[in-house]
Amino acid sequence: MIDYLTYILACIFFFLPAYIANGTPPLLANKTKTLANLAIPIDGGKLLGKLPILGDHKTWRGLISELIVGTGYFQILFLIHEYLGLGIYEIIGFDQYKLNPLLFGFLLSLGTVLGDLLFAFLKRRAQIKPGSPFIPFDQTNYVIGSFIILQPIYGLALNAWITLFCTTFFIHVIFNRIGYNMGLHKAKW
Repeated sequence: MIDYLTYILACIFFFLPAYIANGTPPLLANKTKTLANLAIPIDGGKLLGKLPILGDHKTWRGLISELIVGTGYFQILFLIHEYLGLGIYEIIGFDQYKLNPLLFGFLLSLGTVLGDLLFAFLKRRAQIKPGSPFIPFDQTNYVIGSFIILQPIYGLALNAWITLFCTTFFIHVIFNRIGYNMGLHKAKW
């Protein structure tokens, strides 16, 4: 029988590339000039009715950087996992032998991006400004997006997704507070 802490840590390890990818755009935007020429809004500044489709803060730089970083980071963690024989994927009921690591890393990152964009779209429809709270979706949108993309293909255990949703909420709040105090985020949540 696996204890709860081990299970939670296994879920976090599994989802770590998404956490890293999700934190990449603010780091690039606020601390470096990397891909600065791609810092243009995905929605082209267009409106749907009188409201922005996504907002000018959702850029091609963020989208591309999340895909590259998340995909690459999954490759590294997958190799470490396999080399050391950690057995983490088995703990959460995931058969890593059925996957192409490059494709899976890309799809995980794509889910991260699409979850963020989906809830940015919904925030604009609800007339919630960028940076304003949309709890719990600001903290968990990338878990929901990854679930939508990955679940039909890979069928990860539902309790792993529930654990990720709950754990991610708290991890996100903690790290956003740290990012806010470091000047990386404009909002505490």
